[in-house]
Amino acid sequence: MRNPQRPAKLLLDWYASARRDLPWRRTRDPWRVLVSEVMLQQTRVSAVIPYYERFLARFPTPASLAAAREEELLSLWSGLGYYSRARNLKRAAEALAARGGFPQTAEEWRRLPGIGDYTAAAVASICFLEPCAVLDGNVARVMARLSAEQGDIASPGVRARLKERAQALLDPGHPDEFNQALMELGATLCLPRQPKCLLCPWRGICQAHRDGIAPELPVKARRRPPERRHLRLALIIDQGRLLLRQRSSEERRLAGFWELPAVEDLPSSRTLRPVGRFRHSITHHNFEVEVWHGRLRRAPESCQWHDLDRIDTLPVGAMTRKALALLPPKGTA
Repeated sequence: MRNPQRPAKLLLDWYASARRDLPWRRTRDPWRVLVSEVMLQQTRVSAVIPYYERFLARFPTPASLAAAREEELLSLWSGLGYYSRARNLKRAAEALAARGGFPQTAEEWRRLPGIGDYTAAAVASICFLEPCAVLDGNVARVMARLSAEQGDIASPGVRARLKERAQALLDPGHPDEFNQALMELGATLCLPRQPKCLLCPWRGICQAHRDGIAPELPVKARRRPPERRHLRLALIIDQGRLLLRQRSSEERRLAGFWELPAVEDLPSSRTLRPVGRFRHSITHHNFEVEVWHGRLRRAPESCQWHDLDRIDTLPVGAMTRKALALLPPKGTA
């Protein structure tokens, strides 16, 4: 690839006709782009779109998020997962509100709390046309296949090498389009398991495609097997109120969120009956969850009653939402 202009043109020509119409691609507003990039981390586009639109309707500026209570933020983010992203976005919003404007370079964006290399490069290139390449999971996969990279893609040295290659190919005249096109290529064609090589604009210059090893790349070190756990959750309702416990700020996962109490933590749990079960995965844990339903005469001090009609205003995790979907019809015990 001695002439980087050819790969860039091939990619941009493809993107012009193949790009998806996504709400964050209709703007150069740094706040809206920042919100989209944070939400899209490890999350599917289809899941992000409704959250993105609701979030910006409530928090249209950094100042509006900076002034909000964390509980309201987590409630709006509830179900999207990876809640540290929401807290980091609030910290960044507070810094942006304090400075009274947006940074214009990736280096300046990286100085904001919670903003990493990828997000900084994405916002700076899309909103301010800084010619800096991005490297997220999709881009790393594309670049690893393009050069038939044999190193572990999680290695810092390999990732630095892949970003250098992306930077060498970047069209400095259209860094916004180039970066979005590269991410789009990884999201729609250069897929993890079954790459659609015959549709790829880079198939003629892709070393992995030439060697017939595209599905085998990128190389990833073996992950430890997930830990299996069994939980029994209590779905307790009394006069239209649901019994919940709030996770403490000292708990690493979902701190501050409301969740169903464990059956074992309740008095008189003998009155409860199972109503269903489901599976739930969080990072390195696979949960088998049983949901038990019934009533209690007295709630433990560690729990509080909340109106069922107002549960959507609370920060509630995906596991609790799955359990609530098993709620028996009204009038049943």
